Amino acid sequence: EKLEEIIQLDSWNHVHIHVLLIQIFSAYLAYIFGKFACKICIQGFSFAFPVNLTIPVAISLLIAACGLRNDDSCFFKNSLPDYLYWQCPSGDFLDDFISNEHAWIWLIWLLSQTWITLHIWAPQCERLASTEKLFVTPMYCSLLIDQSLCLNRRRDDEGEVKTEELELDRVGMEDNDISQYYETISIHTESSQPANTKTKTSDSITRIYSCATMWHETKSEMMEMLKSLFRMDEDQSARRVAQKYLKVVDPDYYEFETHIFFDDAFELSDVCDDWNQVNQFVRDFVASVDTAGSYVHQTNIRLRPPKKVPTPYGGRLIYTLPGKTKMIVHLKDKSKIRHKKRWSQCMYMYYLLGHKLMELPISVDRKEILAENTYLLTLDGDIDFQPEAVTLLVDLMKKNKMLGAACGRIHPVGSGPMVWYQLFEYAIGHWLQKATEHMIGCVMCSPGCFSLFRAKALMDDNVMRKYTTKSDEPRHYVQYDQGEDRWLCTLLLQRGYRVEYSAASDAYTHCPEGFNEFFNQRRRWVPSTIANIFDLLMDYKATVKINDNISLPYIWYQSMLMMGTIIGPGTIFLMLVGAFVAAFKIGNWDSFKYNLVPIVVYTATCLLMKSKWQLLLSQLLSTFYALIMMAVIVGTALQLGEDGIGSPSAIFLMAMVGSFFIAACLHPQEFWCIVPGLIYLLCIPSMYLLLIIYSITNLNVVSWGTREVAVKKTKKELEEERKAAMEAVKTKKKEGIWGLIKGGDGGDEEVGGIDWSIGNVFRIMLFTHKKESQDKEQLIRIADSLDSLTKRLDHIEHVIDPHSSAPPKQRRKSSRLSTRGQQDTMGGAGGMAAVSEGGESIDMDTEEDASHTTEPLEDRDDLINPFWIEDRDLGRGEVDYLSGAEIQFWKDLIEKYLHPLDADKVKQAALTKGLAELRNNVVFSFGIMNAIFVLIVFLLTLNKDKIYLEWPFGVRHNITFKEETQEIVITPEYLHLEPIGIVLVFFFFAIVVIQFVAMLFHRFGTISHILASTDLNCCKAKEDVLTDEALIEKNAVEIVKQMQRLKGLDDEYDSDSAASNRLQTRRTIHNLDKARTKKRAIGTLDVAFKKRFFALSGEEDAPGGPGQPHKNSSQTPILGPRHHHMPRETIKALEHARDNLISERKQSKMQTLGASNPHNNNNSKHRSNTRITGETVDKVFQPNGGLDNGGFDAGPSSNTDDEASSTARNSTRNSARIPAYRIQDRSVLSSSDQGNTSSATSKM
Repeated sequence: EKLEEIIQLDSWNHVHIHVLLIQIFSAYLAYIFGKFACKICIQGFSFAFPVNLTIPVAISLLIAACGLRNDDSCFFKNSLPDYLYWQCPSGDFLDDFISNEHAWIWLIWLLSQTWITLHIWAPQCERLASTEKLFVTPMYCSLLIDQSLCLNRRRDDEGEVKTEELELDRVGMEDNDISQYYETISIHTESSQPANTKTKTSDSITRIYSCATMWHETKSEMMEMLKSLFRMDEDQSARRVAQKYLKVVDPDYYEFETHIFFDDAFELSDVCDDWNQVNQFVRDFVASVDTAGSYVHQTNIRLRPPKKVPTPYGGRLIYTLPGKTKMIVHLKDKSKIRHKKRWSQCMYMYYLLGHKLMELPISVDRKEILAENTYLLTLDGDIDFQPEAVTLLVDLMKKNKMLGAACGRIHPVGSGPMVWYQLFEYAIGHWLQKATEHMIGCVMCSPGCFSLFRAKALMDDNVMRKYTTKSDEPRHYVQYDQGEDRWLCTLLLQRGYRVEYSAASDAYTHCPEGFNEFFNQRRRWVPSTIANIFDLLMDYKATVKINDNISLPYIWYQSMLMMGTIIGPGTIFLMLVGAFVAAFKIGNWDSFKYNLVPIVVYTATCLLMKSKWQLLLSQLLSTFYALIMMAVIVGTALQLGEDGIGSPSAIFLMAMVGSFFIAACLHPQEFWCIVPGLIYLLCIPSMYLLLIIYSITNLNVVSWGTREVAVKKTKKELEEERKAAMEAVKTKKKEGIWGLIKGGDGGDEEVGGIDWSIGNVFRIMLFTHKKESQDKEQLIRIADSLDSLTKRLDHIEHVIDPHSSAPPKQRRKSSRLSTRGQQDTMGGAGGMAAVSEGGESIDMDTEEDASHTTEPLEDRDDLINPFWIEDRDLGRGEVDYLSGAEIQFWKDLIEKYLHPLDADKVKQAALTKGLAELRNNVVFSFGIMNAIFVLIVFLLTLNKDKIYLEWPFGVRHNITFKEETQEIVITPEYLHLEPIGIVLVFFFFAIVVIQFVAMLFHRFGTISHILASTDLNCCKAKEDVLTDEALIEKNAVEIVKQMQRLKGLDDEYDSDSAASNRLQTRRTIHNLDKARTKKRAIGTLDVAFKKRFFALSGEEDAPGGPGQPHKNSSQTPILGPRHHHMPRETIKALEHARDNLISERKQSKMQTLGASNPHNNNNSKHRSNTRITGETVDKVFQPNGGLDNGGFDAGPSSNTDDEASSTARNSTRNSARIPAYRIQDRSVLSSSDQGNTSSATSKM
């Protein structure tokens, strides 16, 4: 009999599914984390290194596992099934593995793969790059995940902009030079370029126009914005200088220019009603510029006075900041151009994008690339931000070409309870609402106080042209003019562009500190928000079709928010009713009546009374409801105690409070914003009930409501007001009893042939007739003429004797009238003669000149000699004029879009009537919807015992003992809920959950952005082992920022000195003496950098030996012992960069002059190993240095970069005798840095 042994192997249940799931999830996680590493710019260590180690590590683990199994066959018995284990080689393990298994082929394969994917070790992509830019295909192979990732990774072969392509010397050129529009655009026309070259790599450089709209900001608010602009100027200068002198490529480099638009910047002159002068707000702004610059640069500085330019819309002041960026202040005259913020935005859109970009003589392809990389940074006049915040917004723009706008995190600034309330409100709005909109759709509003807009998106015809639509219908005034920022974003969304929010980009703005100002601000915001969202929802089909970022779920979410806003007052009213019942133990109807009476009275007050009484009642009721809310909190706590924590109200309350707290914890730098949450809770009835009622009942009020000031009126306006007042008094008399007695319209306009009266009591007139008014009119004309003559005589006296002790009769000194008027007859060039090269006005104080100043006073041209350019408060800067093309552009733009709106009384009356009808319709609809909602929910609450739903959670059990039967009966008691109430609870609970989940995803995106923008030094080499080039490239911008500081340039005391404690007394005395002296005119930042850079020396390489200071160290105090201590490695790297720069420029100059030049045949001067010292620097970079061509007879030139004005520079350039061979290489003139910088900061 044959025996057979049967061995049974039991398979593991679902082991194949487990292995498959492990493979799927492992591959997916590898793909997600690999893509994340590429996005946050840690690809070398966290992507390339692990991917290349996958095969060696996997094979090593397999070999180790085989060795363990050969030693102990049961080693993996409980870990892996035997039938799934791989086959291990037998015999001599290593020899068999290499020979029989052909492991050497695998090694070659690995080396081949590493060589092919060598590009993944040196990525050049931008931060937060999209998946399409990182990988060829968005899919991956799960079985060969490592090879799929490395082979699928794109090569970053896009041509980067090199420093040689940056025409950095063009900064500061004149406005009539076409190259000033974009520093890197060639000044040649398209025909001069090769036919096959359509675009230039330099066209993709980021260009930022900061556009600020100002009106009636205070001086402190202006200071905040100006300091931010000076910081941007400093940062841009550092990035430009780093590329120009240190030869590094900065991926965050940008070109920057500021445009400030002053609304209503002029007022009537004190000299003549036909002339205009700048108002006090413009004067405050001009006075604040030097103060802000001194604060940022930590030393007393004085910019050169602005260049004054008359324009068709008013005027223009042009500053050149220390970093050579322009700050252009556009002064708007509301009698010449349409005022208010929306029209200022239309001005800069058409000017910067339509005129300065689209009219450039370049190809359409280049214009498209320029528009794609040009951004408008919209600012308010009180904003405070850092350059890093702008860089983060630019990162979002580079990531997505269809991103039309991006906004940052706005922090309210101020003091008082209203500011505390807004701290929490802004925090919750950004943490939850904006983050949710960003994640599931698009942000609905990018606030104009700090946002970045893409030029290409704004130039869309259905965006920019439609944004200029004049408000003709009543609803337009609500949607277009009351919330212009939200409407602009609505237009972008409807054209398919995306709007995003960056939580890491912080900006600070002043918020309303008073109750009335806050209510008036929200009175504008609430209706415009509802109108724009309603407009988007009504056209949702077309928007979803054209915009890939807006889906139906997002439309549903916005519909839920809209519904919550509409029924919000009713919900708050019902909450108060229920809280009164729980807290005060009164009936439902009594509580209903007690809460209804104040709301009805308040609504009637808002409809019938003036604004001041509405706001007064709002304050009183807000205070009353804040006290009541304390009782509501107690009542809610009692109700929750009765219903238990399982009740819907308790679940919703815990979810809301928990989401707020977790959101605060996830925003650690803003955690304390949650503290004012108690104030927010007390203000709920005021803000969600009273404010909504106040907003919709004042829908017909379209005034701004904030920053209102009195405006100086003309004599004609005052006369019209006086006549209107007299007419009103007469009309009132006619309508009264006395008018009835007097018989109608006789009055003072009639006289009698026989007139007899007893005082003012009784009067009899016979044979009455109309009184002749010619005598009265003649007297009025005579009085006006005498008044005008008196003003002129006072003016002449003051000009002749400006030091007279007689008190001036004019509030504005008439000595501002210079000889400008008499020279205007000589043309534009003659007008320039009133200003010297140094910016000093020519002193004209003789009687002859004074007499001439009065002659042309009646004849002024607003485009040649307006009165305001002679204002001494604006400085003694030169006067310039627009080109004919730009004047025609402004005239056409004003005529087509921006002509001042005529004050037509008939149209104004029709508009007022239409707005009143719109208000009445909205109030009626709003009231009806809330009344129906409140009535249904309240009646269901009264009949909760009949119509209810049983809540399955938080069940109570009643235990009853029956003595008769000796039984214990346990009956469950469910919480009864009215159907509408439970629907509302779930409605608001769903909103809270959606916002919380979206906030979590947005937080992850923000952390990714922060990581991508932060240098992680944990895995990088230390500075002492880096090469000179790597060290400079890593810290180039920070090095330049240190070396271009204006503080310490003249050996001032530095507050950061190491010996600050010992020198405290001496520094105090020094600062007191410095404060006593006047502010000094400054050079540009790159001048400060060059002064330190070319006098740089390390201690070891100093001529005096180790430890001895360099002989030029007195010229570079920032490197001295009392100032910033640079690491020795940094100084050596800078010296090496300086030597290379000098050698390159020296070689370039020699090539230009020619090697056979007899005046330049000393070969010892061209040895590459010669050590360049500070003495050699002067010879290379100064025009009279020893290395210049001796046979070249150069004309006069400036020795510094900030000494001559543009006029002097042009005359010097024209007068210089330059042979033809001298300009073979254009870089010679620019590289020597002789007078090619801006003149706006030269010495006065």
